[in-house]
Amino acid sequence: MSAPLHGVVAEYGDAGALRAAAQRAREDGWRALDAYAPERVPGLAEAVGVRGTRVPLAGLIGGIAGGVAGYLVQWWTAVRTMPLDVAGRPDHSWPAFVPVTFETTVLGAALATWFGMLAMNGLPALHHPLFDVPGFERASQDRFFLCIAARDPAFDPAAARRCLERTGAIAVREVPA
Repeated sequence: MSAPLHGVVAEYGDAGALRAAAQRAREDGWRALDAYAPERVPGLAEAVGVRGTRVPLAGLIGGIAGGVAGYLVQWWTAVRTMPLDVAGRPDHSWPAFVPVTFETTVLGAALATWFGMLAMNGLPALHHPLFDVPGFERASQDRFFLCIAARDPAFDPAAARRCLERTGAIAVREVPA
């Protein structure tokens, strides 16, 4: 019995070859594709099938929660626990609460966006199976990689290897899990 695989990875020398390979793999029916490049490759996200993100929604929810929490803390303090009669002003003087409410809204949105981004990217990831692939360190320098992941419902290592070899890859390797 063979060891479990993370996937099959192919190495390319330029961005155009990577984008064409990703498009070809999508056309062949592969859905669990990951691409690694040292620079932005226009059209690559669409080629590998990246969907929209929910990070802005996390920021919105965090901002609303932060604003509501900031306002309620001020209201609770000024109206319920320590009401002060200052020059006959009402205890619930909402204009005085606006600056802190604004700041807690920004803080809540920023924190929710940051932690949401980390969670949705699966970070922190101290080790990834691709780090053991010979030459993968060049993904941050001058090489481009496309991985068909084993999480693909139709994953077959031999079929994935054939698909990537047909795209003109420099090298195709299996990645142990």
